[in-house]
Amino acid sequence: MITATPPDGYRPCVGLALFNAEGFVFVGRRANRSQREHVAPGHEWQMPQGGIDAVETPLQAAIRELQEETNVTSVALLAESPGWLAYDLPTAIGKEAWKGRWRGQAQKWFAFRLTGPDSEIDIATPAGGHKAEFDAWRWERLERTVDLIIPFKQGVYREVASLFAPFAAA
Repeated sequence: MITATPPDGYRPCVGLALFNAEGFVFVGRRANRSQREHVAPGHEWQMPQGGIDAVETPLQAAIRELQEETNVTSVALLAESPGWLAYDLPTAIGKEAWKGRWRGQAQKWFAFRLTGPDSEIDIATPAGGHKAEFDAWRWERLERTVDLIIPFKQGVYREVASLFAPFAAA
């Protein structure tokens, strides 16, 4: 369900769909697969995402997170979700991950087209000295991302696949 503002009790974040010229979307395999909030067996892949700093707009956060997780800066903005998409963390995971502070995350999603070469993508040495979020990456069909993400995020990914389907073409 899309909401106009992040619901109370949800951590405001951004999600990023980075498309190549052929209409495939970037997915990365989580580097730290020991954290239950990130992966479940067979569901280690996701699109970039991250929190919004207090001084940032969602778009500014999206551009920063994309660079921090992929090193990509050569992009064209294609679209922004019309509102916020939220998911709940399973209770046990939420108590571990964020000490119960958040029920889940509310994400503002952005679609970008990569305008530079694939060689610009560098997940091993992220911008700003950040720890690598991903240990592998690939281009994938947008509709396949739903099956690759951890199950409790699949509803959001279904909505993203629907919203950004027009960009999943060459």
